Amino acid sequence: MEFFKGLKKTLVGLLAGVTLFATTAAGLGNLTTVSAASLPANSDSSLNLDAKAAIAVDATTGQVMYSKNAQEALPVASMSKLLTTYLVLKAIHSGKLSWNDKITPDEASQKVSQNTTLSNVPLKADHSYTVKSLYEAMLIYSANGATMALAYKVGGSHQNFINMMRKQAKEFGINDASIYTANGLTNGEVGSAAYPGATKDDENKFSAQDMAIIAQKILTDYPEVLQTTSITKKEFNNGTDKTMMENWNWMLKGLAKAYTALPVDGLKTGTSDTAGACFVATVHKDGHRIITVILGAPHSSDTDLSRFEQTQKLMSYVYNGFTYKTIKAQSDYKQTLPVHNGKDLTTKVVTAKETHLWVKNTDTDAKVTASVNGKKSLYEKGGLQAPLKKGQTVGTYNLKLKGQELYFLDGANALKVPAQTKVAVDKANIFVIGWRALTGLFK
Repeated sequence: MEFFKGLKKTLVGLLAGVTLFATTAAGLGNLTTVSAASLPANSDSSLNLDAKAAIAVDATTGQVMYSKNAQEALPVASMSKLLTTYLVLKAIHSGKLSWNDKITPDEASQKVSQNTTLSNVPLKADHSYTVKSLYEAMLIYSANGATMALAYKVGGSHQNFINMMRKQAKEFGINDASIYTANGLTNGEVGSAAYPGATKDDENKFSAQDMAIIAQKILTDYPEVLQTTSITKKEFNNGTDKTMMENWNWMLKGLAKAYTALPVDGLKTGTSDTAGACFVATVHKDGHRIITVILGAPHSSDTDLSRFEQTQKLMSYVYNGFTYKTIKAQSDYKQTLPVHNGKDLTTKVVTAKETHLWVKNTDTDAKVTASVNGKKSLYEKGGLQAPLKKGQTVGTYNLKLKGQELYFLDGANALKVPAQTKVAVDKANIFVIGWRALTGLFK
């Protein structure tokens, strides 16, 4: 036994030549590396969107099907309320807040709510409102005072809530945003709630990509948001009288720019002189949900429909110009990973779950190519440490399309899917391990 223990010590490097990264193009040749740091400036110039920036993405995978100037931070006005919405829902789910909690508006929130030049439901200083009613006013009617009252409740102060927004944005991977208010008004328009050290003209800025990330996070973590964003009309009870709230998202069923072929059910508009007309929208069609963002569409009047027309054009471009390709769970792309001290020295891996890619209709014959990265925490001396169970997650598949460059919100240029073992791999016995070590000395 001491002899074999000594042999084990010589095993360093036995499998060192086996890399952590096994790649094959499944019979289709080597993959071309695509820069993951940036999105194309304009995915399809023929679309000719009348907007400063735009993006269209898959709501689940984050695949980008279209982008125009999508990484420039621009004013977004009330679309800022989506990040506030995320933090409110986060507080609800963590138990720090409940829908029936009562909020008495602080002075700054109450004062802003009385400004009739802004979108608002008037709040009374001596009246309390449920979290639910203020939340609905924020998402349905884009009520600015109600948004501030929620922010004050969640953050404990207006300044602290802005700090929470900034922190959450960074956790989402958003590093280029400017955030000063919870509702998207300029710093000067929120009165005593103005963020210290900022000018009165400072306003929130996000890129189209940033807004798509926030929308995707909300839909993934708190899909119930759609139950509210899809409401077309609702009364707000402010104590002695009521305010009828009509959703500013005119693409909802029954409203001015609804399209039967595009059953839009969210999310948020934004409008200001500097932002123009903005809209982050989502639609679930034929079983597939996408997110679109339009920034800086024309806004000649309060009845200007441009943002919705550009959204309809962008959504139609995706559904008519791409084919949804399902990749089934247990798909085998002939990939293997090295195994350390296993009966077998490699293990086959398959996709752990079903996923999908959008394929351009001009590239419908595009084949899926694959590579796989092993999970480093499971490695020992160049291979996955045996034993391994069947179906054990051991790495990540990177899926691409031959002939079509892919882009994702997280900066990746491949669809990432968990990879799991196709079969179990038992640990080799001590004699096999010793023999491998011995023969390895003479290689």
